[in-house]
Amino acid sequence: MHRDNFFISVVIPAYNEAGRITDTLESVIAYFAGKSYLWQLVVVNDGSQDETSAVVEKFSRRCPLMLLDNRENKGKGAAVRQGMLAAEGDIALFMDADNATKISELDKAMPFFVQEYDVVIGSRRLPESRIARKQPFMREFGGRFFGFVVRILFGLPYLDTQAGFKVFSRRARETIFREIRTSGWAFDVEALVRARDHGFRIAQIPIAWHDQRDSKVKPLGILRAFWDLFRLKILLFRGK
Repeated sequence: MHRDNFFISVVIPAYNEAGRITDTLESVIAYFAGKSYLWQLVVVNDGSQDETSAVVEKFSRRCPLMLLDNRENKGKGAAVRQGMLAAEGDIALFMDADNATKISELDKAMPFFVQEYDVVIGSRRLPESRIARKQPFMREFGGRFFGFVVRILFGLPYLDTQAGFKVFSRRARETIFREIRTSGWAFDVEALVRARDHGFRIAQIPIAWHDQRDSKVKPLGILRAFWDLFRLKILLFRGK
């Protein structure tokens, strides 16, 4: 398929993002205004306690929007899974609501889908990656150590499994996300392990990334992510 003929879904998980998701949605609309793609926006409001749902709903008159509204917070992994399985596109990108990586980075991924790759992941650790503002030291150290543990436990060759910018073909996402059991931060790792185990073709692209100081990732969340890794290892060992 020629890249201009793709139908693209953009999946955005959102939890209490009323204050900043508008800019992200505006950037998505502006991006596709200059493209010939068919596209849709899939926002999963994951039990937000603010006005996220109402803010997103205002965009329904401006773009093809699917809003999935959860009454309870299920976790980022569960929200991405829900959005990916609801997406209708030939390929589906999930990106973070904080817009740390702009949707324009999708331009780098599209040639791989013309070459029939199944998964393209954004990486902040490749030589060509551009970091406009670095994370605080402890988050940066924690992220790199997390990557080291991932490589030891799962044998994944990627320096960055956690960037919120990943693109999946229809056949890959329908296979992978039906199997995913992780609801928290380690879901990225599970998705890549299952992609590898199914023999899907995976590519990495360097991305431009800008740390958001009001990130939802807190120290306790980082510790929980490590615990999720070990739980995932046990789950996969049991063949679930």
